[in-house]
Amino acid sequence: RGKKLIFKQRMKRFVNTLVKKTKPIVATEAILKNYASVAKETSSASSGKPGRSYTLFRFDPTRDEKPYFQTWFPQEGKDAKMLLDELFFIKEGHDDGYAFRRSCREGICGSCAMNVNGTNTLACTYIIDDDAFDADNNISIFPLPHMPVVRDLVVDMGLFFSQHKSIHPYLKETDGIENYNLDEAKDNHSAFSSNLVMEVAAPTQENFQSEEDRAELDGLYECILCACCSTSCPSYWWNQDKYLGPSILLQAYRWIADTRDRALDERLTFLEEPYRLNSCHSILNCVQCCPKSLNPATAISNIKGLQAYRKAQS
Repeated sequence: RGKKLIFKQRMKRFVNTLVKKTKPIVATEAILKNYASVAKETSSASSGKPGRSYTLFRFDPTRDEKPYFQTWFPQEGKDAKMLLDELFFIKEGHDDGYAFRRSCREGICGSCAMNVNGTNTLACTYIIDDDAFDADNNISIFPLPHMPVVRDLVVDMGLFFSQHKSIHPYLKETDGIENYNLDEAKDNHSAFSSNLVMEVAAPTQENFQSEEDRAELDGLYECILCACCSTSCPSYWWNQDKYLGPSILLQAYRWIADTRDRALDERLTFLEEPYRLNSCHSILNCVQCCPKSLNPATAISNIKGLQAYRKAQS
């Protein structure tokens, strides 16, 4: 009962934000009221396992006035092992216009990130078994929370990837703070990267790294930029235009921790802006939902420690 209550609360907050970011045409309570009724009215007529069902979030801005829900019952003889397979069954047998991203099917690309039963995860690694269904024998599928919805489960990732580009995710030979303005991203996603000067001095020799130094990158380089952690973070929900979020900060620390990089001061100075780093309050939602079992909170803590040490030495 406790888990069900938490899920309903998360769904209410998610729908409330969605309405604000898509079209201000329907109140949150109206969507929640339609959650059960609309789903039953639009159920697909297919014979699957008794009692099992999937509640699907639907929204096409070019056609729909408001988001709605549909219920899908698994087809007999097509019992998927992974959620992504079930989404393909839905697309093939129910509605070929159902939109979702996918690519590798191996938990590597991060394309199929979505919210399943209130938790951000990857559809391609989400195993469908008895534990996957909630108390009502149902799996509810939503797009990533607090992201502008393009269509159905597809969300706009432009700002997220612009933030990633802003941290300069590549090795640098020398320090040198480059001139760009992240605050412009409020109005334009590309502002995070439009003014970046991405010229890197040509190396004169091979850049060696010891096995011990290389081991320091374990738990950092594995991030696939699926945005599961960032979109589970309340601080990122409310301050996406300022706070970089767990995923991007994990990536930032990956380059800070790399002994081959020569831009430590530049990277730490960039993160000194009040919101970019310090909006993290260690809620640890990012740790709980990461499909790669990484720990962005530790990376953020390490960055704060390095900034404190640098300030003490100055």
